[in-house]
Amino acid sequence: MNIDNYYRTRKNVFERFEDSSTATKLVMSLLMACFTGIMAQIIIPLPWTPVPITAQTFAVLCSGLLLGKKYGCLSQILYVILGIAFIPWFGGMTGGIEILLGSTGGFLIGFIIASYFIGAIRDKYCSARNFTRMAIVIGIANFALIYIPGLAGLALWLNATGTPVSIVNVLMMGLVPFIAGDIVKILGSATVSKVFLPKD
Repeated sequence: MNIDNYYRTRKNVFERFEDSSTATKLVMSLLMACFTGIMAQIIIPLPWTPVPITAQTFAVLCSGLLLGKKYGCLSQILYVILGIAFIPWFGGMTGGIEILLGSTGGFLIGFIIASYFIGAIRDKYCSARNFTRMAIVIGIANFALIYIPGLAGLALWLNATGTPVSIVNVLMMGLVPFIAGDIVKILGSATVSKVFLPKD
């Protein structure tokens, strides 16, 4: 396949999804929710924090890229709601409302916000779909829109369990150990944008 055929195929696939039926897009949202749940099982527990390293953030970031703001966001809403209701697909095969109210609940809320934000930029600005610009967009989504509610939820949980809460403590438990891995996920997601999304 030469480069012109590649660009043409990429655009055709993108347009076919954009023009597909609502039912098809709902199925794709459910499949992305399932992919998020699968990636959440790739987990590295850390002894000093209740927040583990997982691969699910990569799926979250890709959901907005591949499905856009509406259905990417919906995929994460489905992930959270179904995980609370009856599917144990949060990190470590866990589920239930106690996860939303626990140490990682704020991050789940951040997933929904981040997916919508990335999808909104992807939908509105074709020029943002290149590697560098999308890496910046995804970086903002990851480090601001996921971590702000995530760290807030962690701080509330620590306070509720009687654990001493300080900014340094919260950052060491909920942010610092994850920065290197998040950079890899951001770059990987930006690569997805470059490979799969048309620029016009």
